[in-house]
Amino acid sequence: MAVSRRRFLGRVAGGSLVLASPDRVAGTSQSSRDVFTHGVASGDPLEDRVILWTRVSGGRGDVEVHWWVATEPEMRTVIGRGSVVTNAARDFTVKIDASGLRPGTTYYYQFSGLDVPSPIGRTKTLPVGDVDRVRLAAVSCSNLPFGYFNVYRCLAQRPDLDAVLHLGDYLYEYRNGQYGDGRALDRVPLPDKEMVTLEDYRIRHAQYKADIDSQAMLQQHPLIAVWDDHESSNNSWMEGAENHDPDEGEGDWPTRRAASVKAYYEWMPIRENRSARQLQIYRSFRYGNLVDLIMLDTRLTGRDEQVDPGDSAAVHAPERSLLGGSQEAWLFGELKESIDDGTRWRVLGQQVFFSAQAPSDAIRNSDVWDGYQANRSRIFDFLETHAINNVVVLTGDIHSSWALDVPRDPWSGYDSANGRGSLAVEYVTPAVTSPSQFTDRPDEADAARAARMTSSPHLKFVDQVHRGYFILDITAERAQADWFFVDTISQRSTRERFSAGYYTRDGENHLIEADGPVATRQFPARLAPQANRGVGAKEGVATAIVST
Repeated sequence: MAVSRRRFLGRVAGGSLVLASPDRVAGTSQSSRDVFTHGVASGDPLEDRVILWTRVSGGRGDVEVHWWVATEPEMRTVIGRGSVVTNAARDFTVKIDASGLRPGTTYYYQFSGLDVPSPIGRTKTLPVGDVDRVRLAAVSCSNLPFGYFNVYRCLAQRPDLDAVLHLGDYLYEYRNGQYGDGRALDRVPLPDKEMVTLEDYRIRHAQYKADIDSQAMLQQHPLIAVWDDHESSNNSWMEGAENHDPDEGEGDWPTRRAASVKAYYEWMPIRENRSARQLQIYRSFRYGNLVDLIMLDTRLTGRDEQVDPGDSAAVHAPERSLLGGSQEAWLFGELKESIDDGTRWRVLGQQVFFSAQAPSDAIRNSDVWDGYQANRSRIFDFLETHAINNVVVLTGDIHSSWALDVPRDPWSGYDSANGRGSLAVEYVTPAVTSPSQFTDRPDEADAARAARMTSSPHLKFVDQVHRGYFILDITAERAQADWFFVDTISQRSTRERFSAGYYTRDGENHLIEADGPVATRQFPARLAPQANRGVGAKEGVATAIVST
């Protein structure tokens, strides 16, 4: 069983050491960009602590890194400090579980290494008690060769977010040209081959972290992330992947999977599981009495192999699971605890399409929940048995935007007009850069959309053309998702537009179209000073090589 949020506590590294102050390392001959090439990040906030992350470039042997946490971006009022040693064993990455913080508070942090200061980052702890509003951004599917991460830059300019959720496919394993050609934009993936070894995964993570738009977002907001398949290999499951072939020199799957997981934990601001079960990435976050955010892993922890979607017996087999027995039991425990504790909303952050895409005897895609009918039915059974309402499912993976009611069977026993029969709602975020089915065929998108709406009574909104993100804004009365689409990914831009908003009211499990986006918060905490990281994509790629 996964570690409870109440017991999953960390230790501040070196908190009793006597350290230099931030201003003592401010005047240095070596630039911050040379040493902190990959920026700073924070993640996995709890009520009294948060993960702080960076990487030191150009180091040799053991490198001591100092860190500070302050209450303002000028770093004058330092309330926490410490030091840690990093080296090649963890690719010179640094991860601190900074504790002793106040709930629901914005903090600023900074590192120094090799006598050089890092950019200043900004983060926020979870609130406790009565909470009137939570505001989260959801993103997925960021493929570097397809274009610029303008979505990330847009989010970096929003000061009122509590966190950014990355629902998977943070990076992709392919060589250039296999899925996206980055030559025109100087965004050729490194190494220019399919990721297989630990060195491959580390270099690719380094390249993505060197992207200046990614750095801008991670500098300003805590990240709550979970992997999907491309962090390891396409359509992965417990014991293999569609894009893994031992006969083609890719080795055995457990070795490749372990390499991808090790690099992910090194390079992402995620709290590491202290047990030997590094695959156990599922975890939860409580936003006071308003929201329980439950992050699931639908790939590596417990998924059985995908089957032929035409094999009805296999699709419905009760022994086949997408979550695995341990994670399923943990999920049910989290849902029951949430209800018993009186939390208003339960948000499931996961990867693949949850709602029915087709009748159970005519499914087309067995990689999504449609291919694991019994596992999904058990979740429906649990929600009904325990009278659990206000479940909001968040999804990535499919490079398009969707809003749906979630009935057990959309074609029987469900009323699309009033939502009778719906047990939850689902919001699907579009890709940061990866293309959708109709990205290159927008003239066909309207007809496809109309056909989808006609054949799917539970579907309220779909867009299969644009890249972007949604913001989930939750109060005691409603949970609303607002979709924003970026104008382009072929050049750097922060132009975006509101596309649609849908909300569900407390206790209804049914989506209603909103008149417009929810207003932003007034008087949010100040953003951290923008790091001067340069503007050239080629420059970012050139500095992504991992030190050895």
